[in-house]
Amino acid sequence: MKIRTRLFLAFLVLAGLGFYALVDWIADDLRPRYLESMEESMVDAAIVLASFIEQQADGDAIPVKGLRSAFDAAQRRRFAARIYQVTKTRLNMRVYVVDAAGAVVFDSDNGKEEGKDYSRWNDVLLTMRGEYGARTSRADPDDPKSMILHVAAPIMADGAIAGVLTVCKPADSVSLFLEMAKRKIALAGVIAAVAVVLLGIVTSAWITWPIQKLTAYAQAVRDGRRVPAAPRLGRGDMGRLGQAFEEMRDALEGKQYVEHYIQTLTHEMKSPLSAIRGAAELLEEDVPDGQRRQFLRNIRSESGRIQDLVDRLLQLSALEKRKTLRDVEDLDLAELAREVVGSLTPLLAAKGISVAVQPDGPAAVRGERFLVRQSIANLLQNAVDFSPAGGRITLAIRRSREAAELAVADAGPGVPEYALGRVFERFYSLRRPDTGRKGSGLGLAFVREAATLHGGEARLENIPGGGARATLVLPLAPPEGGA
Repeated sequence: MKIRTRLFLAFLVLAGLGFYALVDWIADDLRPRYLESMEESMVDAAIVLASFIEQQADGDAIPVKGLRSAFDAAQRRRFAARIYQVTKTRLNMRVYVVDAAGAVVFDSDNGKEEGKDYSRWNDVLLTMRGEYGARTSRADPDDPKSMILHVAAPIMADGAIAGVLTVCKPADSVSLFLEMAKRKIALAGVIAAVAVVLLGIVTSAWITWPIQKLTAYAQAVRDGRRVPAAPRLGRGDMGRLGQAFEEMRDALEGKQYVEHYIQTLTHEMKSPLSAIRGAAELLEEDVPDGQRRQFLRNIRSESGRIQDLVDRLLQLSALEKRKTLRDVEDLDLAELAREVVGSLTPLLAAKGISVAVQPDGPAAVRGERFLVRQSIANLLQNAVDFSPAGGRITLAIRRSREAAELAVADAGPGVPEYALGRVFERFYSLRRPDTGRKGSGLGLAFVREAATLHGGEARLENIPGGGARATLVLPLAPPEGGA
């Protein structure tokens, strides 16, 4: 499992549990808060109604006639009170009054409980003692949802408690408000959870992005792909880790580079050195002038091979160590191709080979002139080596949306299938058809390195019917005024 996935899943689980616990706690805490608010308003109502009765008192009896008339009128009234998303259409408040003995003298519920003894109910008992009287009782003992809140207030007469007025409301009155509040809290929780999940995705990506960049860089180095440098990850721990990767890569590549090149160079120089030694030994003897001149030509030829090998090796070695271009400029591929053809005119004339440069419109690339020119020269030289005498080579230049392609096609025997995947390797070379000798094996390797350094590519393929086509692909130069 990827680190990003692990971080995201851990963040998701923790955030999910946290939000669930928070929403559940808030939802559970809502009901007592609603009931507290309802009880507070019932206290006000009980005091106001008790004060109303006190104002109506005349003698020892508790006057409830006015209260009864008010409730009868209120219960007959038709109304529709829009309370946020709830519409209230009927009274759900009950009021009863007891005298000093605890007997019910008024019950707004059609007088149903009048005459009964309520002296032992907490609301009445506590109020008679001068304390705050309140209780919660079930209308149906088997139904927990039938809870009713009772809040009482004393009815005073001549400084003494003459009776008690109790206001009653079902606790279920808050259920509609509670459900709406819970739905809103749940919706807010879901929205917040989604926001947190998105934040988690961004956070995990931000944390793992440097690791992924370093992993891709390490894999590219492992696979031998050309990478300019370690990714830039700032000045923190990841930046120092990337720099350590780069230094380790340079150290390892430098060691492998030296070992590989020493071994390969030694192998490649054995043949010409053996030829030079043999010719020198024969020259020590008394040989005819004709053979002497032949041996001297062999010495010059083989020493030239060694010099060419060393020069190309130095060029490729310097190129492989570079990570950026120098002296970048806009280059016309067609112009460079014609310049290279002109420089190789003696070689082309010696084999009677004709070259046609076929540009398909203007194709300007941005790069380093020496590297691009040398790459074209290497491709053309390779095509000449494998072309038959009197053959024809075509340099076709095409422009695509983002790149320019220079394709060098010859009419030679083509490349064997077993060699197609290796022609760009250092020191890998095939025998030339006309001489039977191999080249240095560094020309196409130079082309590939130069193309990669420019952000392009190089490829080689056989042409159906005969011949081979080598293609150099380079990014187009930005238009004038562009970035």
